[in-house]
Amino acid sequence: QVQLVGSGGGLVQPGGSLRLSCAASGFTFSSSAMSWARQAPGKGLEWVSGIYSDGSTYYADSVTDRFTISRDAAKNTVYLQMNSLKLEDTDHYYCAYGPKWGQGTQVTVSS
Repeated sequence: QVQLVGSGGGLVQPGGSLRLSCAASGFTFSSSAMSWARQAPGKGLEWVSGIYSDGSTYYADSVTDRFTISRDAAKNTVYLQMNSLKLEDTDHYYCAYGPKWGQGTQVTVSS
């Protein structure tokens, strides 16, 4: 079955960087579009970024020029490099394949 295991979250100061990873299995990763989204407690889910099988990438306005999504087909893994982190980037981050979401990883930006 589809499994998405996120990792790489943590506590970082404003202006810092983190790289999230999501290891995928149970489907043909190389031909699948993948996404990252985030959600804070009590708030709605916010789409962050997506990457298609051809490498095309898309970003929410709130993260453009700060976040970079990438994929490694050999490792069945999608990444989210987050730079210049802001307090408002604090959220639980999830990777997704279609309607299937992983368990996510927590990112906390705090001074």
